Amino acid sequence: MRKVGIIGAGSWGTALAKNLANNGHQVTIWSIMEDEIKMLQEHREHLDKLPGVKLPEGMEFTCDMETAVVGQDLLVLAVPSIFTRSTAKAMAPYVTEGQVIVCVAKGIEDETLMTITEVVEDEIPVADVCVLCGPSHAEEVGVGLPTTVVAGAKTRKTAELVQDTFMNETFRVYTSPDVLGMELGGSLKNVIALAAGMADGLGYGDNTKAALITRGISEVSRLAVAMGAKPETLNGLTGIGDLIVTCQSKHSRNRKAGMLMGQGMTMDEATKEVKMVVEGIYSAKAALALAKKYYVTMPIIEQVNLVLFENKSVQEAVADLMVRDKRAEHTNLNW
Repeated sequence: MRKVGIIGAGSWGTALAKNLANNGHQVTIWSIMEDEIKMLQEHREHLDKLPGVKLPEGMEFTCDMETAVVGQDLLVLAVPSIFTRSTAKAMAPYVTEGQVIVCVAKGIEDETLMTITEVVEDEIPVADVCVLCGPSHAEEVGVGLPTTVVAGAKTRKTAELVQDTFMNETFRVYTSPDVLGMELGGSLKNVIALAAGMADGLGYGDNTKAALITRGISEVSRLAVAMGAKPETLNGLTGIGDLIVTCQSKHSRNRKAGMLMGQGMTMDEATKEVKMVVEGIYSAKAALALAKKYYVTMPIIEQVNLVLFENKSVQEAVADLMVRDKRAEHTNLNW
C-alpha cells in the first residue's frame, strides 16, 4: 500500500483517486474549493463532474495543501493546465527531495511554451516529476471500463513505480522514457480535436474526420520530432491513440466545444456551454508559436487559431485547408 495525494478534485482526479483506492492505496483528495470537498465528504461522489461514480470508503478529503502533500509516497497533480503553475507554487513548500509528482493534465503554458512537467520542475525543482497520459476519459475510467495509458519518466525506476501503483485488471499502464513526446502528443491533440468538432458541427462526415485525424497526427509528429521527441511515441497510445479518442468521443470537451463553434457559437459561448476547461483553446496559441519557433508547417492548427482568435468562420477555414497548394503526402518517399 502507498499513500497518494490527489491534487485536484475534478473528473480526472476523482476517477484516478477511485482507481488508486481500489488498488488498496491510502488516498487523500485536495481541492481549493471548500464546497467541492464538502460535497465529496457528504456524498462520496462528484455530483457535477462525475455523477454516478461512488468513491470507496476510507478516502480522505481536504482543502489544506500541507495535509494533502506531506508524507505522501506519490502526488498526482490533476488540476487543469492553466492552474498548474499556481498550484505547484502552493505545493512547493511541502514537497520533499525526490517526492514523486505524477502530472496528468495536458497542455502547454502560453507565456513560456513549457510543458506541464517543465512548469512543475520550474516551481518544484526538488521533485521527481513524471507524466501519466493516453486515451483515457474520466467517465470511462470512473466506471471501470478497460483503459490503457503510459507512464513517462526520466528513469525506469520512477516509471515502473507509477506503473505498479496505478495498474490493475481494467487500467493497464505501459512505461516510456519519452516524456516530451508524450506531453506534446497529449497537448496538441486537443487542438486537432477542436477542428474535428468544428467539422462535426458543420455536418461533415467520416471522410472529413479521418482526414483531420491522420493529417493532424502528421502535424503533431512533425513538431514533436523537431523538438526532440521520438516518432514511436506519436505512433502510440499518447499520440495517435489519444488523438483518436479525443476527436471521436462524446466525452471530449474539446470536440464538443469545436462542434458548438461549427454550429455557429463563438469561442466564449462554446466554452460556457461546455462548463469545463477546454484545454485545446489554451494550447492552440502555444502550438502555433512552437511551430514558428521550430519552422514546422501546421496548417490545421494555424486555421484553428484563426477561428479562435481572429474571428475567421469555420467554413472558410475548412475551405482554405482544402485549396492549399498541391503536394505529396510523404515528401521522404521516392518514386
